[in-house]
Amino acid sequence: MADKRDYYEVLGVGKGASDDEIKKAFRSMAKKYHPDMHPGDKEAEEKFKEAQEAYAVLSDAEKRRQYDQFGHAAFDGAGGAGGFDFSGMDMGDIFGDIFGDFFGGGRRRANDGPMKGQNLRTSVRITFEEAVFGCEKEIEMVLKDECATCHGTGAKPGTSPETCQKCGGKGKIVYTQQSFFGTVQNVQTCPECNGSGKVVKEKCQSCYGTGYISSKKKIQVSIPAGIDNGQSVRIREKGEPGVNGGPRGDLLVEVVVSRHPSLTRQDMNIFSTARISYAQAALGGEIRIGTVDGDVIYEVKAGTQTGTRIRLKGKGVPSLRNKSVRGDQYVDLIVQTPANLSQEAKELLRQFDAVTGDSLGRGAEENAGEPAGKPRKKKGFMDKLKESLDDI
Repeated sequence: MADKRDYYEVLGVGKGASDDEIKKAFRSMAKKYHPDMHPGDKEAEEKFKEAQEAYAVLSDAEKRRQYDQFGHAAFDGAGGAGGFDFSGMDMGDIFGDIFGDFFGGGRRRANDGPMKGQNLRTSVRITFEEAVFGCEKEIEMVLKDECATCHGTGAKPGTSPETCQKCGGKGKIVYTQQSFFGTVQNVQTCPECNGSGKVVKEKCQSCYGTGYISSKKKIQVSIPAGIDNGQSVRIREKGEPGVNGGPRGDLLVEVVVSRHPSLTRQDMNIFSTARISYAQAALGGEIRIGTVDGDVIYEVKAGTQTGTRIRLKGKGVPSLRNKSVRGDQYVDLIVQTPANLSQEAKELLRQFDAVTGDSLGRGAEENAGEPAGKPRKKKGFMDKLKESLDDI
């Protein structure tokens, strides 16, 4: 048996692995290499058989004890524990447990109880401001309702759905498959009744046997303040009708937020830019900044550099959980370089460039001794420069 791999190695577990770890490892390998997933692939088939053999031994306490003591020899008649015949082993119980979900139902109970209907999805477009402050929207959807003629049975009035003969009303068909180690039991949804267990012989003329009538309906959607692009609003029981008396599914409305011409958003904060003149950057002054709450007045500090970021506290987006809590707005100040200057402006800029520094200091010293409020006889250089640039 030197050509056989160690069973623990086959399943990728350690020798001290628990029963649950061994089962989990086998489930993973079986799903990966099952012949139904790789038709005609001999290599996958061999790996599947190898995993089956390893699990058959390691999942049985006595056989695992023998294997741990004698190795592969425990099952070829050469070891002290005697031989073990794999061909006579029934793997039905093992696969019924492990592959229940993989083969379409396995040992799971029939789903004949009340079931919630499927969810529906749609989308609605809103503006940037509507996302910030919330809004009400009306959408139109095609929804199914129980047919008033047959009351959801799908059968012609005066008749009733009959028990499916193919599955005996169970909604599923059990079939067996011979494997390397014995018989494997699998389950499939009945193709005759689609799992309902009932067959409609004479269909309702109003719903054509479906049991439902589709119609357009208008639905109000409450968009909460602070919602972001791509998030969804759930409207309870506006989805598909339930099965066997189950509740309707939900309607999930995805919100698509339109771009704003000057504002962008990141989480609860808003970002924008504001352009200021060269004179405003140098001398300071009031500017008007647009926010979702309207324009605000901001005092620019003298000597502001381009790219300076300022913060407008509480001018951001409300929290979805508490709309009284808001983020901030951050504004990048961009200094506009003058263009198409007049001759006067050009001359003043040349003078400004020549006297920047010491001349400004001397001017400040010369005026320091003058009484407060005393009017100047003539406008100073900086006044002329500011007026000239503001006119541009």
